[in-house]
Amino acid sequence: MKKEMLKGFTMLMLIVALALATAAVSASAQSRNEVRASIPFEFVVGDKTLPAGEYNVRAITRDALLIQGTENGKSAIRLSNETEKSKRSMYSRLVFHCYGQKYFLAQVWNGEMAGLELAKSRQERAIERESNLAQTMYKTIEVVAVRR
Repeated sequence: MKKEMLKGFTMLMLIVALALATAAVSASAQSRNEVRASIPFEFVVGDKTLPAGEYNVRAITRDALLIQGTENGKSAIRLSNETEKSKRSMYSRLVFHCYGQKYFLAQVWNGEMAGLELAKSRQERAIERESNLAQTMYKTIEVVAVRR
């Protein structure tokens, strides 16, 4: 009876140790995919406008990004897709689509060969439909980020 209990306890401890090791590896991998950037302008993510400031950006699932202010507590979650590989993607950065004075977070690169592209918001799609503004005032802005 004691041998069976000892064997059961040993198996339980092995399972717990394996679960903790797996969680630690997963947390470590997620933290390496986080980037931090100081954004000098107000910008839009989905239906939220976030103020200028320092932000951490990380994948919370395979298809979603969390953009979280480190100083102001503001945050947003947005769906994303992996972008095509690019030779220019060897440094961490945030890419914004800019129409006049409106900035929309469009892509997040963490220094790997592939990045994440955010789904366009209704507001950005509406601006794109207004061909005059989209054609004459559109530019792409890149903000350097630090991989964490």
